Amino acid sequence: MSDADSPEGSGVFWALIPAAGIGRRMGTDRPKQFLTLGPRSVLAHTLSIFLEHPRIRGVILVLGPDVDPDALDLPLAGGRLFRVAGGDERADSVQNGLDFLEERAGPEDWVLVHDAARPCLPPDDLDRMLDELRDDPVGGVLAAPSTDTIKWADADGRVESTLDRERVWRALTPQMFRLGTLRDVNARARAAGHPVTDEASAIEWAGLRPRLVEGSLMNIKITRAEDLELARLYLLEQGRLDGGYRG
Repeated sequence: MSDADSPEGSGVFWALIPAAGIGRRMGTDRPKQFLTLGPRSVLAHTLSIFLEHPRIRGVILVLGPDVDPDALDLPLAGGRLFRVAGGDERADSVQNGLDFLEERAGPEDWVLVHDAARPCLPPDDLDRMLDELRDDPVGGVLAAPSTDTIKWADADGRVESTLDRERVWRALTPQMFRLGTLRDVNARARAAGHPVTDEASAIEWAGLRPRLVEGSLMNIKITRAEDLELARLYLLEQGRLDGGYRG
C-alpha cells in the first residue's frame, strides 16, 4: 500500500512492463524481449532501468503463461519485482498487471507502463517524466517531435494531405497515469471494443488529454533485427553493457 507520508506524497511511482508479446516481425526463434544484448537479455536491460531507480517503488513484470521466469536472466530486485501472467493482447496484459497492483497500491499512485523491448530509455528522460508529471491532473507520455514530413494517406494509398510537422509527435514509453484512472479506463475501453494501442489511447478515449513530455530518440523500440545493433550502440554510449548505469 502506498505511503501518504513518504517524501513523494501522492507521487508514489510503480513500473509495469508487459512482456508477454510474441514479436513476430523479428523473425527470430524467441520473442524480442528475450534476445541478448551483450551479457544480458533485452528484458533484463529494460527491468534494470526501473529497479535501479530510487524513486520507483516496485516493478510489475507481465509474462506469457508459458514462460518459465526462473529460466530468465532477471536482475536481482530485493523484493521489488513482481511477476504476473499475461493475456492475449497487450491491453489484456496491462490490465492483469493493473489488477495485481490494485491490491498493493493506492488509486492515486502513478503507474509507468513501459515496453519490454525499449532497453535504452535514458535515465534523464525518466527523471524528467517523474518531475514534470507528478502533479499533473491527467498524466502523460514520453514522446519525440517528428523530424520527418508526415503524409496522410487515403484508402487508395495516395497522399490526401500533409500534416503540420510542428504538431506531430511520436509516442514512446513510459506512459504514466494514476493507477485508479488507468485501470478503470483501460477496462472500459476494452469492454467497449475500442482498440487500445497504448495506454494514452485509452485515456484519450475517456475524454482526457495526456501531456507530452519530450524524450530522446535514443529510446528505440526493438522491432526488427537491425534494431539490435542500434540498441547495442546506445547501451554502450550509456555505459550499460556492463550491467548498470555509470554516473
